Amino acid sequence: MAGMEKIIQAVYKDGVLRPEEQLPLQEMQRVTVIITNLPAINGDVGGYFTPEEWAAAAVDPISWDDVNRALAGISGSLSDAVIAQRQER
Repeated sequence: MAGMEKIIQAVYKDGVLRPEEQLPLQEMQRVTVIITNLPAINGDVGGYFTPEEWAAAAVDPISWDDVNRALAGISGSLSDAVIAQRQER
């Protein structure tokens, strides 16, 4: 499968990195692996928030209008940010 980018969980044991799910790859297909040690918290692959932070966010009084007003003040576009980040790699 050409051009695929996928984030998965894997376990390293006895010198072998084993994915925790089936991958749509051909036998002996070469791939690039990027290793991070960020913890996964309840399925949050990035591990950016603790369960307490998620619980607090569930009752956050911010409205969609507040979010739209805040985002409207940001210059540029998300696609430009993604393209720039990928070019830095």
